[in-house]
Amino acid sequence: MSREEFEQRWVRKSLREMLSVVEERVSKLEESMEDAKESGNALGESIDDLREQSRDFVIMCLIFQRDSMQELLDSQRKKLTERNDALKAMMMALKEETIATTRALSTRIEELEGELALY
Repeated sequence: MSREEFEQRWVRKSLREMLSVVEERVSKLEESMEDAKESGNALGESIDDLREQSRDFVIMCLIFQRDSMQELLDSQRKKLTERNDALKAMMMALKEETIATTRALSTRIEELEGELALY
């Protein structure tokens, strides 16, 4: 075997080995890319889950706030209704008292006019 043949074989062998190494690295890189895609998908799903949990939490808080405000409004409405009813009762009592006083005064005026007519 001549020196040139030896060098060519050696170069071919080196090239094959280099090609083999490159193919192995490409394979590992492809696996890494697959893993990254899967991780990306898992991350996307995690983000979606967190969004849903956040939305559920906000809805729960808003419902709690709404219910608390409704209780407060109901309580204030009840107090105002009681005050209104008490004021209505007072007004009716004052009206009846005014009518009774007006009648008594009318009667007294008539009596006094009758006495005055006698003099």
